[in-house]
Amino acid sequence: MDRRLVLVRHGQSEWNLKNLFTGWKDPELTERGLEEAREAGRRLKAEGLRFDIAFTSKLRRAQRTNQLILEELGQRGLKTIEDEALNERDYGELTGLNKDDARKTWGDGRVLLWRRSYDVAPPGGESLRDTVARTLPYFVREILPHVLRGETTLVTAHGNSLRALIMTLERLSPDALLERELFTGAPIIYEMNADSTIASIRDLARPLAPQAQ
Repeated sequence: MDRRLVLVRHGQSEWNLKNLFTGWKDPELTERGLEEAREAGRRLKAEGLRFDIAFTSKLRRAQRTNQLILEELGQRGLKTIEDEALNERDYGELTGLNKDDARKTWGDGRVLLWRRSYDVAPPGGESLRDTVARTLPYFVREILPHVLRGETTLVTAHGNSLRALIMTLERLSPDALLERELFTGAPIIYEMNADSTIASIRDLARPLAPQAQ
C-alpha cells in the first residue's frame, strides 16, 4: 500500500515580497507566487501523483496555492478541507511590520530571539512551540489517518505550520527545526510506513530563477 503525504508551502505572497511579518493576515499571492504554485503542480504531475484528499489553512495564499496545484493536476474538484489549525504562526504585534523596522524598534537581538527561538513568543503572538501545539494534534487527528489508509494526501500551508509537522515526521530537535528551510512552492513528498514512520523523503525544492527587474 502506498502511504503518501505531500507538504507544500504557499507561493510567494505580497507581504513576503515586502519583507513583512505576515502571520494571520491575508495577502494575495504575487505573480511570482502564482507561478510557483503552478510549477509545484507541474512537478507533482511529472512525478505521476494524483491526490485523494487535500488540506489547507483558512488563509488565501495557501488556498490559492492549493487550487493552482490541483488545476495543474486536472483535479480541480478534489475534496479540500480548510482549517485554521494549519494557519501560519501568529506574529502578534510584529504582524504587518517590515522586518528591518521591527529591528529598529525592538533591537536586533530581541527580534532574532522572537524569530529563531523555539519557545519565546513575540508580544501578543505565538512561539514556534505554540504553533506546534496548535498544528500537530490536528494533523494526528484529521490528516494522518487518511495517509495511513493509503490515500495520497496534499497539505498546502505555511512555513511555520509545516515546520510543526516536519518536526514530528522527521524527528527533528527544536534546534534542528529552526534551521529547516522551506522554499515557497516547493513540494516535499513523504512515503510512510504503516506505523507512521518515514520510509523516504523527496524534497522537490528547485526555486524558480530570479526574475528580471
